[in-house]
Amino acid sequence: MSRDACGRRCRSMSLVLAAISGALFGAGLLISGMTQPARVIGFLDITGRWDPSLAFVMSGAIGVYAFAYRAVLARRVDPWFDNAFDVPKRRDVDRRLLVGAAIFGVGWGLVGLCPGPAIVSSPSSTSALLFVAMMLIGMFVVRIASMRLRSRSHWSQNSAEVDS
Repeated sequence: MSRDACGRRCRSMSLVLAAISGALFGAGLLISGMTQPARVIGFLDITGRWDPSLAFVMSGAIGVYAFAYRAVLARRVDPWFDNAFDVPKRRDVDRRLLVGAAIFGVGWGLVGLCPGPAIVSSPSSTSALLFVAMMLIGMFVVRIASMRLRSRSHWSQNSAEVDS
């Protein structure tokens, strides 16, 4: 499919497939019990009553994804409903990634929720709804702070060029 051929129909189908994938993911989280914070905290509690169920769910998901990823990329030149596959090209580990991973890990360990299960649980759990609200506020604050830091950096570079 050429770049020009992917128009409104492709975007619509991409949204439909994203919604179906999200619903399937949410159903998997519910069925596996991964929307229950006690499961996650039980998995992280290696000195107490350790619950290995999260390891089995993650192993199953990684296995299915690894197989599907290789199969799709080996067989298809172009995706059906987009111009190209959106595969990350960066492989470096920077400070932003490490800080974000640390914040995610601490939050996951303290509360027992990460974004997917929290979103799935939010209609029936006040604590999950609060988690999602705080997560969205945090994402907004980081976006605003990043834009301000970039503009300040850009401003200081331009003023240094004017001074010289």
